[in-house]
Amino acid sequence: MSKYEFKENEFFNAGRDIWFEMRGKEVAEKAMEQAAQHDMSGELRQFLFEHCFGAVWARPGLDKPTRSTITIAVLTALGRQEELRGHIRMGINNGLTRDELKEIFLHVGVYAGVPTAVSAVRIALEVFAELDKG
Repeated sequence: MSKYEFKENEFFNAGRDIWFEMRGKEVAEKAMEQAAQHDMSGELRQFLFEHCFGAVWARPGLDKPTRSTITIAVLTALGRQEELRGHIRMGINNGLTRDELKEIFLHVGVYAGVPTAVSAVRIALEVFAELDKG
């Protein structure tokens, strides 16, 4: 296992800043430390910052709550529960309300199937419980 050193550039820095803002500093720093412990996870984090968050999330065409809504809807429809958990948290940090999340899940349930909505609501309730504990 070799340590990974992040290569900073315009897209990396923009993506890292957006991701830190959405995740919260403490959670983001812990994830960065973990990612730097191995080439595989470090290179994946590098790629995500540059391409996902730096090249897409940083674009001016949509605001962060709208991007969160789209991301949560897609992850729900695809059944990507682990990623959904994190994006529910980030969506809340981006200003989505619990009522808006409920509406997203209802909407996706109509188009992608009720079981996907049920699963997403269960995950959201777990995230809400964690957030309510502080």
